[in-house]
Amino acid sequence: MALYQITISYDGTDFHGFQRQLNNRTVQGEIEHALRKLGWSGRTIISSGRTDTGVHAEGQIASFELDWNHSNEELEKAANFLLPSDISINHVLRAKEGFHPRYDAKLRKYRYQIYIGSTVEPLAERYHWRVWPEPSFELMNQAGKVICGEHNFFLYGKPPKKGGRTLRSVESVEWKRDKGNKAFFQIKANSFLYHMVRRITFILVRVGQGKVMIDRIVDSFEGIDNLPPGIAPAKGLFLEEIFY
Repeated sequence: MALYQITISYDGTDFHGFQRQLNNRTVQGEIEHALRKLGWSGRTIISSGRTDTGVHAEGQIASFELDWNHSNEELEKAANFLLPSDISINHVLRAKEGFHPRYDAKLRKYRYQIYIGSTVEPLAERYHWRVWPEPSFELMNQAGKVICGEHNFFLYGKPPKKGGRTLRSVESVEWKRDKGNKAFFQIKANSFLYHMVRRITFILVRVGQGKVMIDRIVDSFEGIDNLPPGIAPAKGLFLEEIFY
């Protein structure tokens, strides 16, 4: 019996999030179903975190124990053969004894994708949030600098457990213009609250559109809630990488 660590990518559009649910299709449920066909008899795989309904991933990490007498590459190939087309295991390795995908993670990086336009672009809609009017990237990056550092983000999301800590340390925040009318936002932190990235994205876009002043973000860390309600849609969010 060996402990395996896998890197997973998935299109979250047709999933009810990562975590296994009784009557809904989930990423975890599909992976565990495939592993059982390969002889896995565990109770649950362990992931680095749980993505929401509709959220995508390029670098989700999970681990499980398995009695497998072939190479890592053969395990990767066998699992992918059994998985649906909207999930892929990109890498398999033998993990160190005691490895825990969630508790051993030092940093997590997310990317949020937008496109700027007054009309819908059908080919962009699946993985982007349409934003209009065009925001100022200079203003959004100025606001991003305010978000960096250790703050109480209780107005931006909820902790995994009721009554849990809402203090988080954000290492970097950056908006980048992509090709044409596309752009993306990257944020890296030690961990995130539920809905935190989507809430921050929403507020930064509103800053860029001149609808929210940057000093209101500063106030929010002191518990003064003068921010408009709302979060960015799930479809533009990608779990990009976990750092150990």
